Amino acid sequence: MKSDPFAIMRRFRPFAVVSPGFERAVAGPGPTGQYVSDSSPVAPFAAVELELAEVGVGGAAAGLLTAGGDGVQVTYEPARAALSVTVTTDGRPTVVRRRRLRGGVPQRVAFVVCENRVTGLADVGAGWVPVVSERDRVAALVDLRVPTTLARHNFAWGPAQPERGDLVLRGARCGTWGMTGVRDPHLVQLADGTPYVIDGAVYLTMTCAGPGFFPAAHWGVFTLDLAAPERLTQVGHLFSRRDGLLLGDHAGQVVVDPDAGRCWIATSSWGDFTPEVGVHVRQTSADLDVLHGEHVLDTVPLSLPTPHSAWDPAATVIDGRWHVAFVESPSQQPFSFRPALAVGPIGGSRGEDLALVGSDTSLDQCEGPMLTRLDGAWRLLASDGRACRYPAYDLGMQRVGELAAPYLSNIPHPQVVPLPAGSALGRELLVTFDGTAWGERVLGYGTHGDVVVMSR
Repeated sequence: MKSDPFAIMRRFRPFAVVSPGFERAVAGPGPTGQYVSDSSPVAPFAAVELELAEVGVGGAAAGLLTAGGDGVQVTYEPARAALSVTVTTDGRPTVVRRRRLRGGVPQRVAFVVCENRVTGLADVGAGWVPVVSERDRVAALVDLRVPTTLARHNFAWGPAQPERGDLVLRGARCGTWGMTGVRDPHLVQLADGTPYVIDGAVYLTMTCAGPGFFPAAHWGVFTLDLAAPERLTQVGHLFSRRDGLLLGDHAGQVVVDPDAGRCWIATSSWGDFTPEVGVHVRQTSADLDVLHGEHVLDTVPLSLPTPHSAWDPAATVIDGRWHVAFVESPSQQPFSFRPALAVGPIGGSRGEDLALVGSDTSLDQCEGPMLTRLDGAWRLLASDGRACRYPAYDLGMQRVGELAAPYLSNIPHPQVVPLPAGSALGRELLVTFDGTAWGERVLGYGTHGDVVVMSR
């Protein structure tokens, strides 16, 4: 496969504590007592930011509380120069994790919950850094993934010990958690593969990295300005409700039917991943407005022709038949995974009677399959983390070459985006990510990555 090489043109890092445009409450400067909002998050992916002016010896706390005072909070403790994670049940507070601050007195502190992981952030003048994070000890006391439990918890902040000192804020806000970085870009498209573009901006989904491993991440919808691809704007957050839990399933695809005003959605069950549970692809349908705002999806399994775990679905109608690319993974401990392709009958519906075309069993660290039209021919592109290449396959799953583009850290997915005719940027973009972590010493693996945009 011969084609011009891509070259890197932009690299930037999306990061947000409270997701811009998804605030639930905002407070201005002044003294504050215990504030409890009248709303709870739609899913356990939420944040509270406090900008501190004066903090008494009693400190400051932010989190989610019930009407009876139970809940989860991050507390700034001036006397200890520390942040702590506290879970209160039946009126009894338990400090499940505490860590000392470094670098001085914080100007801002934040509470973050992603799934059942609670994280405390601080800014001592050089930007947000993670200080303390705990999941298992939180989950042993309260499971915020249970819808009825989460619904009892509202956003809250105020003095940690009001009797020991006042709290004066420069400001506060709460709302949906944003991200530490993004990964797994996938175009929102029509069934025939045409990108969904409105007013010069293409829609795509990305995984919003959380402060920890895969269950701490969730799925987001973004627009990318095709004339200025550094303008990436989040317009939606997507969560999943399944098996009685609210989860952050991610790494999927949205296929739109603008005439019908409907979407077909496929996602991967990373929201409760363990090596014992594995991963599978799930699906649902929704109105077109699912691309904007916050939504909780009720999904069902998508039957793929594999006995193994599967993720990263990519579906397109080619020659009247649904073609579904996916990752096939016979083991998640250790991880072993490879690209695969399935095809349905002529005129069939999505996910109906899919038959396996093939998978590249020679690979064991290859994911991110994309069905892409390149130089007039349909190709399945993927990302081989072991060889650091983007292999390309025809629709018979025969390897025909590779995509000529710089290979970055981690396993960057090769999302090719066609540009309008006459674009000053070239004829195509390649939107991908890298493995640049954030706060890995405290949070461990899973907080990546930067957005990298290439062009040719």
